[in-house]
Amino acid sequence: MTSSSQKIALVLGATGLIGNQLTHKLCQSAYYERVKVLVRKPLGWQHPRLQEIQFDFDRPNGLLTQADDIFCCLGTTMKKAGSKEAFRKVDYQYPMDIARLGREQGATQFALVSSMGADPKSMFFYNRVKGELERDLNFLNYRTLLIFRPSLLLGKRSESRLGEKIGEGVMKLLNPLIPAKYKAIESDTVAEAMCAKTQQGLTGRHVFESDAIGV
Repeated sequence: MTSSSQKIALVLGATGLIGNQLTHKLCQSAYYERVKVLVRKPLGWQHPRLQEIQFDFDRPNGLLTQADDIFCCLGTTMKKAGSKEAFRKVDYQYPMDIARLGREQGATQFALVSSMGADPKSMFFYNRVKGELERDLNFLNYRTLLIFRPSLLLGKRSESRLGEKIGEGVMKLLNPLIPAKYKAIESDTVAEAMCAKTQQGLTGRHVFESDAIGV
């Protein structure tokens, strides 16, 4: 779409834990001339390369999705979503809509934050939705599809999630005893890996399990 020195990145979920850290890293990287973020509310910080776009995910404007590389960090919880339908909209429909529109506008690389255990045949709704998204992204024919499946994320969130805070504490205590694939992982490590892997010229589909992220 553009020359290697003038690439444009597009970030979904830039107000979230990984998305915010990733956006900072992309803005600091000379690899991207511009970093576009689709948001419903302002990020609260600025950068010369950063372009905030107020976006209605229920009525997506394809022209606003134009970019070379798309990074999807969108995600919610069942509690916050309030229903399975609402959860699926955020964790499946929105990413698929933007991935499809972005591909139509010329994007060639898509990087997704999925989840450990993602499987379209899973008996667990959360893992099944994540797996369905991974599966269906394959049909959009991106030159490069990078899928990151982190375990429990560690990091400072903008909103408090009691269950996850308790989980973080337990995982930190048990980390020395837990197999590498299941160890809790810092959100910054995931963001750093996403930024780095998209600049390595990879092609095809690559899945990074939690123990391989950052390696």
